[in-house]
Amino acid sequence: MGMPSAAAVGSLSKDVAWYRKDLPSDISEMRKVLEEYSGIPPDSVDKHVKEVRDKAWEVYPYGSVGMFGFLSLNMPNFKVFPEILERVKSGEKLLDIGCCFAQELRLLAYHGAPSENLLGADLHGGFMDVGYDLFLDRNKLKSRFIVADLFDETSSLYEWNGAMDIIHASSFFHLFSWEQQVAACKRCVQLLRPRSGSLIVGRQAGNINAGEYARDGGRGSRYRHDATSWARLWEQVGDETNSKWKVDASLEMEGYFEAEGRFADWQKDTSRRLVFCVRREE
Repeated sequence: MGMPSAAAVGSLSKDVAWYRKDLPSDISEMRKVLEEYSGIPPDSVDKHVKEVRDKAWEVYPYGSVGMFGFLSLNMPNFKVFPEILERVKSGEKLLDIGCCFAQELRLLAYHGAPSENLLGADLHGGFMDVGYDLFLDRNKLKSRFIVADLFDETSSLYEWNGAMDIIHASSFFHLFSWEQQVAACKRCVQLLRPRSGSLIVGRQAGNINAGEYARDGGRGSRYRHDATSWARLWEQVGDETNSKWKVDASLEMEGYFEAEGRFADWQKDTSRRLVFCVRREE
């Protein structure tokens, strides 16, 4: 199958490659959260998730919604996850940019992080409502959610400039061109406390051949990174913000997309997952 047409992207039609009927097999961590944090009976989890996914599809039909990407939690796989958890437990603030259903925040809360230290921001407020439906925690979660465009200088997100200690941003930067990513990373620098140890973590689509990849329909391009280009982008961000960052990044999951059928219907076999940790040094 070739690349999806521009008309298909953003369509509510379920007759597309990225709308899957079956849940992925590798969601044991999320099952624990849904059963033990949300109190959903084990034999009801699959039905509950599918129903909530279809609500989210009506908000915006992202590929990560159609393919149940929100069930694959990121943070447990980060080497710095124990550090992140302890820092939030000790009172530091974490912001999840492009939080979708805020599943990563629920994971932290499940592991004992005070939910009042967790914030989520997303362009689509409907996803935040769906998150409450998914996790059944509207009356106990104390996290704050902000409907905001990261690039909008009038959004309430600007009130949090310099107040964050850690930012999680997965499946976010890869939506943009190089220059747009530079701008997004500079906003993250503004949001973080201007001190050593401030942290940005995440994972996103990458490619062994780093570069701009055109969107269909003349809608610009998205930059797909390898570890070297991601580090180079942060050198530029550091130069333009008078800061210095240590970048730990790697490409993973060779053959995964083809084996699992995730994006393999239309993505190139050079696609990989880029996992990163960017730590402020000065």
